[in-house]
Amino acid sequence: MTSAATTWIKSILPRGLLGRSLLILVLPLIILQLVSAYVFYGTHWDMVTRRLAAGLAGDIGAVIEMMRTFPGEQNRATIFAVAATTLDLKVSLEQGGILESTGVRGMGPGVRPDLSGHSLEGNLTGALAERVGRPVYIDTETLERDVEIKVQLPNGVLDVRASRKRLYSPTTTIFVLWMVGTSLLLFGIATIFMRNQVRAVRRLAAAVDSFGKGRDVPYFKPQGAAEVRQAAAAFGRMQDRIKLQVSQRTEMLAGVSHDLRTPLTRMKLELAMAKGNGIEDLKEDVADMERMIEGYLAFARGEGSEKSCDTDLVALLEDVVGKLRRDGGQIDLHCEEDLSLPLRPQAISRCLTNLIGNAVRYADHVSVRAGRRQDAIEVTVDDDGPGIAADQREEVFKAFVRLEGSRNPETGGVGLGLTISRDVARVHGGDILLEDSPLGGLRVRLRLPL
Repeated sequence: MTSAATTWIKSILPRGLLGRSLLILVLPLIILQLVSAYVFYGTHWDMVTRRLAAGLAGDIGAVIEMMRTFPGEQNRATIFAVAATTLDLKVSLEQGGILESTGVRGMGPGVRPDLSGHSLEGNLTGALAERVGRPVYIDTETLERDVEIKVQLPNGVLDVRASRKRLYSPTTTIFVLWMVGTSLLLFGIATIFMRNQVRAVRRLAAAVDSFGKGRDVPYFKPQGAAEVRQAAAAFGRMQDRIKLQVSQRTEMLAGVSHDLRTPLTRMKLELAMAKGNGIEDLKEDVADMERMIEGYLAFARGEGSEKSCDTDLVALLEDVVGKLRRDGGQIDLHCEEDLSLPLRPQAISRCLTNLIGNAVRYADHVSVRAGRRQDAIEVTVDDDGPGIAADQREEVFKAFVRLEGSRNPETGGVGLGLTISRDVARVHGGDILLEDSPLGGLRVRLRLPL
């Protein structure tokens, strides 16, 4: 099978678990019914129609034989009356008539071919040839309820009209209705049961997605089949372990912060009272150490124990931009209305401050825009600064990495701003991408899923 055919088959197949499960259940049922229908039409339908056609042809042959054995108009009238009452045939004779054509005129609504290739007209024509042995003309279109059969006799044309019921078996309709009705019933039952099973999978997927976006899932209860319950229980245990790990890390960092800041404070006091050459250099070294430790603690602390809540992102952006404008930044802010979603406000504020602050530090003009993009909210920060080379854009997200040359190392921090920002974005289930800006510098794209 070619790749194009494989791609086309995948495109028409259902993508959801419910659709695929129903397809697995229904497809064998449909195949079974098609096979059953083929066998039914190929054997039962053909056998029944042949017997019905043979019976009708035999009755017509009997009428013709009685007309030959008992000639005369009075006998003929009696034979036609008996045929009408006992054989359900309307028979008349056109004296001296000649058939203009022979064969079958058409196929009416009550006469239908079967899947084996044998039509009812074909069976009737064969039966008449066997039982009557004379030229015949069959009309299945003109009359709505009857089939007209004309037979060429030596003294004229015998016109026979038989009800379609004599040639059509009602078991066909009953069989089709039984198959369709049973299929619909089984399909409905399967849909109800599968929806209940898929609902549990969807609840598990929603819980995992919420937890991946940094939102609490406090009342998640395993439901569904045993395998789904097992996966849900494993997710619950994983959630507890991650929360415990974050809690332990936060408590450890609180102790590390206290232990590191105490000796630094003593060193600063001792340097303040000391005199001599090189004291100022030592003070600068201690200040650099303190700044690096604060940056490291801010990175390791991450989002801390802050809880997610419904947050107005527009108000948060206005607050961050307002503070940076007061520090002299030239920033244009454009936001859509009603950009609310569950966020950790302090963490997102720290992330936005780092991103917009970097742009203000290295550029003369900064443009900030926020709006909805399909199933997420995007915040873009454009600047007209020197930008970052394409091959270095992933490198700057690594901890303690700072770019030399185009970015002045004396004006920046310790190389943790973008690292902390991406960590915050990914905790919310989003990400940060660096691109070329229309302003000529760097574009920072922050994506937060809804």
